[in-house]
Amino acid sequence: MNVFTDIAAICHPMPAPGDVPDDVFNDVCHSIQAEREGLIRNLEAAADGDWQENEPLLSAIGMARYRKSQAENEIRRLVAYGREFARPRPYKLADLAAASGMSISGIRTAYGHGEVAAVEQALGRRTREDWRATSPDDPAGEEGAS
Repeated sequence: MNVFTDIAAICHPMPAPGDVPDDVFNDVCHSIQAEREGLIRNLEAAADGDWQENEPLLSAIGMARYRKSQAENEIRRLVAYGREFARPRPYKLADLAAASGMSISGIRTAYGHGEVAAVEQALGRRTREDWRATSPDDPAGEEGAS
């Protein structure tokens, strides 16, 4: 093995028998192997271009960090949807907190005008009611707190 295959195995682990239903186990393993091969190709190509700039392990960590940031942003937009767009009434803070792994107080501050605007744009409609800032210090267009 080399650093590329090691990183691919860490980023895309194979399931153990019993982790997924037997009837799809082979399909899942083939899909994971394809993901591994794609990651290996991407890491190798980047490293071939400039090893110092695209060191494989550091690049893989950077990619994981980017995915984490994207997931956190997605959660904030989904919470904004649940609180400001869901009809006929908003989701309960406790339910959103449990689903997101946040506290109830964390849900209250998880999103701001930026997330609400992003949801408005994605849906092509306004909030249930005109959305107000959570505090006078929360100017329009500013991203929500994490």
